[in-house]
Amino acid sequence: MPYSEARRMHVNGRQVSLLSVTPAVFLPALVFETGMGALTPMLALSARELGASIGEAGLVLALLGVGQILGDVPAGALAARLGDRKAMLIAAGVAVLTLLGCAMARTVWQLELAVTATGATNAVFVLARQSYLAEIIPTRLRARAMSTLGGMSRVGAFAGPFIGALVVHDNPVRSVFWLALGCTVVAGLIVLFVPDVAGPATSREHRSPAVSVRSLVVRHRRVFLTLGVAVFLVGAVRATRQTVLPLWAEHLGLDPATTSVVFGIAGLVDTMTFYPSGKIMDRAGRLWIAVPSMLILGLAQGLLPLTNGLVSLTVVAMFMGFGNGIGAGILMTLGADVAPPEVRSKFLGVWRLCADSGSAGGPLVVSAAATLGSLAAGIVAMGAMGVVAAGALIRWVPRYSAFATRGTASKGAPGEPSPAEEGSQ
Repeated sequence: MPYSEARRMHVNGRQVSLLSVTPAVFLPALVFETGMGALTPMLALSARELGASIGEAGLVLALLGVGQILGDVPAGALAARLGDRKAMLIAAGVAVLTLLGCAMARTVWQLELAVTATGATNAVFVLARQSYLAEIIPTRLRARAMSTLGGMSRVGAFAGPFIGALVVHDNPVRSVFWLALGCTVVAGLIVLFVPDVAGPATSREHRSPAVSVRSLVVRHRRVFLTLGVAVFLVGAVRATRQTVLPLWAEHLGLDPATTSVVFGIAGLVDTMTFYPSGKIMDRAGRLWIAVPSMLILGLAQGLLPLTNGLVSLTVVAMFMGFGNGIGAGILMTLGADVAPPEVRSKFLGVWRLCADSGSAGGPLVVSAAATLGSLAAGIVAMGAMGVVAAGALIRWVPRYSAFATRGTASKGAPGEPSPAEEGSQ
């Protein structure tokens, strides 16, 4: 990273830059997400080893996301009550137990329970670092910081399956749980021994009167019913790409190994674009990345049913990877833009609930369409949702974020007061 991109800023007299927060923020996130990335493709296989049907095996994989949804709001409350650092340590400790449960499961229902709990710990770990980063990073570096944090998830999701494949080679599939457990322990040790750039005393949230999640949602309901809906749509469009690619590849008659290669190529494109997109968002505004990301993803999904072979499928998959990659960190950036400092962690918990609910709902639309006999129609419908998401972002981001474009950054967001202003009244 060039030094010009790691300009030193100060928080409470301490120097803060993208480079300075790497050991305490980006490194543990990368290690933790690598373990989760290795785990994900093996969950269905682990369930099958325990005697699950194909449908039950798919449910086990889905429960990881369900657990994250269930953990989003409690994660925000935990981080607000104990602080980001303690919340991460608790999440890492609980994750060790849940992953141990996955490794030792002898029945499908035991695996399902352990996987759901693991998803909840993932919610705490990710939200705590996002909240801390939003607190201490200078505004001019916010999008780059959040994009890099989001990029760590993408790198982990890309590298994890390859590492997991090496671990399970000539070993039982459940060996991948021990890999994920080891990554979790290492991530927890990094959080424990690497000091944060700015201590928890910098947070206004810890010095503010306690606010219930229900009161927070009521107070900021306009944000969640407008921009929150846009976030839901973005989450749905993003998550759908992971469902439509393998389903359409199977429709074209490609074998699983070939499909995995296509996934890997798309994932490589995805991981290469997160930092440049953050730089553009910081300099030109959030909409200059958020809108193209949704339009590209929507167009790519709309083109997918037109592919008829390996080459055309790979090209569209790379197009999807690019659209998803440039949008790395956009939801975290927007969340940091609009979250009231006095209740940041709890607000971000509800914010992530909107996005994660979309992530769970999008693939269900495609699955329902496939069940009704028209996979192509479901894919095209989700492509159209990408265009709708872009329109929702154009409509609502400038209303709540002063950083929507360079113009709004210079004069402040028009219309209603921002959530931060509402929270301070």
